[in-house]
Amino acid sequence: MRTSINQGVHPTGRELRWFAHIGRHGPQSSEFLYELTRNTHRCKDTSLRRLQALREAGYLHLPIQQRQIIKADFNPYVYDLTKLGWDTLAGQQKLERHCRPTGHWWHGYWVSSVASAIEISATRAELEYIPAARILAIKDASAAIPTKKGKVVPDQLFAIKYVDGYRTFALEVDRGTEPIRSTAARKSLKRSVGQYREILKHKTYGPHYGLKSNLFVLWVFSSRAREIQFRELLQAGDQAFVALHLPLVFPSYGEIAALVSEALSLLSE
Repeated sequence: MRTSINQGVHPTGRELRWFAHIGRHGPQSSEFLYELTRNTHRCKDTSLRRLQALREAGYLHLPIQQRQIIKADFNPYVYDLTKLGWDTLAGQQKLERHCRPTGHWWHGYWVSSVASAIEISATRAELEYIPAARILAIKDASAAIPTKKGKVVPDQLFAIKYVDGYRTFALEVDRGTEPIRSTAARKSLKRSVGQYREILKHKTYGPHYGLKSNLFVLWVFSSRAREIQFRELLQAGDQAFVALHLPLVFPSYGEIAALVSEALSLLSE
């Protein structure tokens, strides 16, 4: 089904898949959107031209934050939906907007990039990717998991159906903005680890989300030093924590997919 709008631009089935992917994960670079549909549309130049046309027609826009770094012109454009884009997507399917990352733009972009690469890679491996919206709909739950002293809100939530069953993942992206430890009543890496350790020990995520599968916590760091400090916080029983390191401001699909695929494949053995 095609939707006619101004300037004679008609979003195709592939482009509606782009809209849905952005709607699910958040802002996406042209590279990731191309990779999403590369199995059916192999010409990258055509994809870039269509993204440009969709932007000029008012479906997509370029968030200004991506231009606020050194040598921004050397990176792929990052696209997000305009109101028109959202309205067009809403006419095709139920929106998953409430599951997109919130807060600081760069943090949200990293979350959206990692989750996007995981979904694309899982789909290519013929594994089923279950987004947060489907998980939260089981019991009409919020993403926030209660703990004895507060709550934990994963940066993103998803599950993957392997051959032998499901595994659920809480994604945490660390860009070095929080302290490793803090005596004050504020968020720190050590406090987050302790809260997740409590959740995993008592499996409170199960009744909260309505899940029977095990939960793993995937932590992605922008600094090798932070990853090392994180590992020093772990204990012998913390096998459910998975840590990765991505040093780039604009990590490519290939770089994220290679790291994540290797880490997640170990959990399927």
